[in-house]
Amino acid sequence: MRIVTLGVAAFLSAGSIAVAQDQAGRPGPSAGPQKRPAPKAEWTQRTPDGQPDLRGTWVNFDSTPFEAPVATAGATANAGVGPPDHWTNHDSPNSPRRGAMVVDPADGRVPVLPWAEARRDYDLAHLSDSWVHETPWVRCITRGIPGGMFPAAYNNGYEIIQTPGFVVIVYEMLHESRIIPLDGRPHVGRSIRLWNGDPRGHWEGNTLVVETTNYNDRGSIATSAATGRIRGIPQSEALHVTERFTRVDAKTINYEVTIDDPTVYARPWKVALPLNLDPDYKIYEYGCHEGNYAIPNELSGGRAHDNE
Repeated sequence: MRIVTLGVAAFLSAGSIAVAQDQAGRPGPSAGPQKRPAPKAEWTQRTPDGQPDLRGTWVNFDSTPFEAPVATAGATANAGVGPPDHWTNHDSPNSPRRGAMVVDPADGRVPVLPWAEARRDYDLAHLSDSWVHETPWVRCITRGIPGGMFPAAYNNGYEIIQTPGFVVIVYEMLHESRIIPLDGRPHVGRSIRLWNGDPRGHWEGNTLVVETTNYNDRGSIATSAATGRIRGIPQSEALHVTERFTRVDAKTINYEVTIDDPTVYARPWKVALPLNLDPDYKIYEYGCHEGNYAIPNELSGGRAHDNE
């Protein structure tokens, strides 16, 4: 009886392995339509000090639109101008295209208040009047938080470093390094206001949760759509950002962020996108001001127009 039982168990185990191999795209007998794949095992790799392991070089090359398009009867699609081929000609993984990076609200649209849209429109119409109307990104100051986590057309690399009590994120675009304490210290005083806020992190299971407050009101949230609807939308000192980094397998971190700024938006909204591990990706110094003639050209063009 013991031999028969072991034989049946071995047969069932072999069958399960074969089914799993078939589901992973390798040779094996078909599982049939009634079979359902087993759930992925929880990621358990840890750093030497016991943190869930987020270390590595990650990229977020992604063709998904930031917002869902507006459905308008009789509307004609506008393809726009794409980036140069050498910006997109790389061997790094690309995330699968989805409907929109904005996942809440359900329509995929950022709930911007009318006054903030009017402020954006005024600034865009007066770019050649003064540098104050340009975005901090074009001015080589910062892409903002969480804007720095959103895909751009190029330089989409991030290095995550973990030490006892801290997580550090090195952003390739604009060459910023963000230091996130994990030791439970309180936020800095309310009178201290920063371009990228004051982050504090903690772990919820395998998820790194980062709460950021203490923003100034001079920044904005940059997106991959350089001329899109969110470009130049201001931020206020009430901005509160909650990020969640969850490593779901050896090659993927699920990144989610909720933006809550009641001065600027009608309600909180949420973005979700994957970060893909790319150990061969090289992060070089981003010398933003080297050969960057955007601001001088805009202002000199404006002065030429004034003279005319």
